[in-house]
Amino acid sequence: MPADPTALPPERTTGTQQGRGRMASLAATAAHGAAKGGRLRAGLLAAAVADRIVDTAPRIPVRDLAVLRAQFRGLTPEELADRLVAGACKGTATVGAGVGAAAMLPVPPAMPYELAAEIVGVASVELKLIAELHEVYGLRPPGSRVQRAMAVLTSWTEERGIEITDPATLTLALGVPMRRELRRQVMKRTLRNLPNLMPFLVGAAVGAFMNRRDTGRLAEKIRTDLRSRQVPWDAFPDAERDGTAS
Repeated sequence: MPADPTALPPERTTGTQQGRGRMASLAATAAHGAAKGGRLRAGLLAAAVADRIVDTAPRIPVRDLAVLRAQFRGLTPEELADRLVAGACKGTATVGAGVGAAAMLPVPPAMPYELAAEIVGVASVELKLIAELHEVYGLRPPGSRVQRAMAVLTSWTEERGIEITDPATLTLALGVPMRRELRRQVMKRTLRNLPNLMPFLVGAAVGAFMNRRDTGRLAEKIRTDLRSRQVPWDAFPDAERDGTAS
């Protein structure tokens, strides 16, 4: 055996380098495949959650302006909107705390379902909030209950108020671009909500805080947009203006 390793026969040195190259290539291929599989699973989860939100949206109970004014008598539009935002923030915080507590002893196969349940639950609270904020600011979208729900869903996805004077906003609400944006929004929420699954009830505190904060931020964006196009209450019929409509 020569003292100098470079003095080894060329075929042995070449074979070792080739073997190492093949192993590195296999490892890179496996890592790429795992990453691709993870992205595929995440994409499928986002698509399933998005479809669930689309199915849920028309069934969310929304109070119209007359009912809201009857329940919150004597409040100005801004005071009423504040009450609605506070209630929604409390609701989404409760959802986050509940999922975080359920993940105290997490079972890995159940984590995607916990995330999906949280995203759908939070979305339901926020969709109701957005629809009722449009009522408060006198900007209820036209159309049937399903059409209004899809318009509100577009508002939630794009984080802005509904342009009720723009027919394209309502007509294309269920189109491919909106569904694509909805899936992106779901993916963003999924990544943002991952800390909620931390054990030992830490996830519960994190989930409550993050959901409350995110709902508050979303509400402020929507309200800022709606204020610029607000319709005063005195522009509505007496029954609706006084909160005595059935």
